[in-house]
Amino acid sequence: MAIFDAHLHIIDPAFFPVQANQGYEPPAFTVDDYRQASRDLGITGGTVVSGSFQGFDQAYLVDALKRLGPDFVGVTQLPADTPDATILELNEAGVRGVRFNLHRGGSEKLARLADFGARIHELAGWHVELYADAAELEPIRRILLSLPAVSLDHLGLTAAGRHETLLLAERGVRIKACGFGRLEFDIDSLLNDIHRANPEALMFGTDLPGTRAPRVFHAGDVERIRNLLGPEEADRVLRRNAMNFYRQSG
Repeated sequence: MAIFDAHLHIIDPAFFPVQANQGYEPPAFTVDDYRQASRDLGITGGTVVSGSFQGFDQAYLVDALKRLGPDFVGVTQLPADTPDATILELNEAGVRGVRFNLHRGGSEKLARLADFGARIHELAGWHVELYADAAELEPIRRILLSLPAVSLDHLGLTAAGRHETLLLAERGVRIKACGFGRLEFDIDSLLNDIHRANPEALMFGTDLPGTRAPRVFHAGDVERIRNLLGPEEADRVLRRNAMNFYRQSG
């Protein structure tokens, strides 16, 4: 079964220096490292996501997308005053969204979410991605649901965010089924409930290399979804949902 890896990181500090975030600097995980780590998974494409430790650097992402090829897209971090021309150039390079990292920082401030999110979608068809504890999103729910396209990382991160994650999924927000080794709650139950609420919501990602995660991705994470949902519905989560979502962007 083919997989579209909706969440991965490329880190190549020998050529593209990273910046410490909360005292953390990640080890290298290059395009070649990713290919080696994912070689047996049947990955046909994916999404390279900018981490907190990459700030507003675009050079690493453009290079990674060029090396990975046209079946891979990017989600970057940008300041809200980025010129239209730069956004359109990044769109040509394969970027399809802007990440607001509320959990770790290193991205644009939350106060710019509404206007910047609307602008990037109107200009380039991009979506907003959130790395956040879903338990903290209720105050901005109305803003999120007003935006044309939004995704939320790592199943909303916490058990306390379960209700909000489900509510957002029901209303059309895409939920990334990734980073299982970061989570301390009943993952299977939440996966089932999200998929029942909105079969188009879940998008699987390896989260490789699993920076700061207590447990990194392994092939059992894929089997977990296949066993839980069955072949047809697992194909939605592992491939079709993300491909449809990123095709609508850009």
